[in-house]
Formats: sequence, structure tokens, C-alpha cells
Amino acid sequence: MLDIKLLTFITVAKIKSFTKAGEILNLTQPAVSQHIKHLEEYYEVTLIKKRGKEIDLTEEGQILYKYAKQLEVLHRNLEIEIRNKNSIHRTYNLGASMTIGGYVLPYILAEYKKSYKNIDILLQVNNTEEILHKLLNRKLNLALIEGNFDRNKFNYKKFKDDELVLAVSKHHQFTKKDKVTIEKVLKGELILREKGSGTREIFENKLQDLGYDIKGFKPYMELGGISAIKSLVEENLGYTIISEETIKREVKLDLINVIPIEGLSIRREFNFVYLKDNDYDFIEEFIKFCFVNS
Repeated sequence: MLDIKLLTFITVAKIKSFTKAGEILNLTQPAVSQHIKHLEEYYEVTLIKKRGKEIDLTEEGQILYKYAKQLEVLHRNLEIEIRNKNSIHRTYNLGASMTIGGYVLPYILAEYKKSYKNIDILLQVNNTEEILHKLLNRKLNLALIEGNFDRNKFNYKKFKDDELVLAVSKHHQFTKKDKVTIEKVLKGELILREKGSGTREIFENKLQDLGYDIKGFKPYMELGGISAIKSLVEENLGYTIISEETIKREVKLDLINVIPIEGLSIRREFNFVYLKDNDYDFIEEFIKFCFVNS
């Protein structure tokens, strides 16, 4: 097993945060600091330097990080080879909301399969409401969702932050402006996801916070698929509020532009969600893997 102090150092070096490293490793911040201190005392060097709220590696820290990473790879290969000699083949059901299942998880799952050949992950993608329903009915071992959920019913761990943005065609009139008002957005050809989606819920909650009555609110168009929405936006047949994760390729290719909404920022969390008595060993291992490989 890789020494926990080295694992802590690797995580801090990657994440560049003592607090977030502690969350990933289920350690308190003082414990993380103590692990780093022990390494510095053992090697008689300073490994980490602080610049205000930011942290960085010293030259000695970079050397340790290089070799610690090699040890981590050797340890992982050792574990993989031994575990894959085991004839037990396990299958787990993972649920994901549309944005995450289509644009965040595929790469991670491909890497996971390389490391754990005896574990099959069956991914189910649906809107947040349906994924939570399946989780409660024990059709899923773990879910990764966008949007709100009842935090009294589930155990959860934050994965990352996401931002909802206004996406328009490069030919749309909004591109002539530095920013647009939310009033203009709501009065035009706004295309949204269906009711029950995390993206839709977060956006409508934001409208309520701004004082809008959403009971009578109807978008120009409602669609259940992200790809269909993006296609309509590209063809300048409407615009949408969408996760920036889902349009990275289109923005890079200059097919879709992101236009700021005046005085409005819509941020949300991606969260791992699971039942308290579910397969905790798998859940803990998979969550750590996602943090390292995202």
C-alpha cells in the first residue's frame, strides 16, 4: 500500500489545496498539514511554498512529486495485476444526469476500465429527477448528478463546480453586444431542457431568486436532449442556457458563442449521491478515482 503521507503529498500537489485534498482523502486539514510536515522533516527540506491563498511546490517538492508519481504508478499497476488475477467479476450500476453522463464521465469510465478489468460499470443516463428515483429504488449503486436533491435522504460528496451560460449561434444578434439582460433572454427564442432536468431546475430557481414568477413561464421550446438543443443553437434557431461543459468543442470550433448575462452568474455543483448502506468500498474507491482522473 502506498504510504499515506506520499499519497497526501501527491493529492495536495495536484489539487493545490490542503482543504480539498483532505476532502478527497477523508482527512482533516490539520492531518493533511501534519503529513506534509512529516515528509519535510524526513527529507529536511521545504516541499511547499505559499503565495497568499495559493500554494506551489518548491524545487525539492517538484523532485519528490516526480518520484512519488512513479511510485504511485508502480503501486497502481501492482494492485491492478493482483486484483485482476482474482476470478471474481463484479458489476455496479452508475447513474448520471444528462450533462455529466454525456460530457464528463465517458473519459473517466474509459480510464477506470483500464485499471479495473474485473469491474463492469453499467451507466444509466437520465434527467436528475429520474436518476434520484432509481437510486432510492436501489436500481443504482451510485449517482453523479447536477441540480438539487434532498440532502437528508442521501450521503453525498461534491465533485466539482459547473457554470450555466447563455449559448448562442455565432450569427445571432446577441453576439453584437458585450452582454445582454435577462429580460431580453426570457422574451426571445429561449430553448430549455425538459422539466425534471437539473439544468432547468437550477435556472428556474435563479429566476425565482430574482423575483420572477415561474408558474406562467414557458420557454420558446423544450427538448429532452442536449445534442438536439446544441444543433438548434448552431443553426440559429434559438439560444439556450446550458452547462459550459457541454459546449467546449463547439466554442473551440467557433460554432457557438457564450454571451454574458448582465449581473447574472449561475453556478451549481456536480455531486456524487448514494444511499447510506450501499457498497461503500466501491463508492469510495470510484469517487477517489474520479477526483484523480478528472
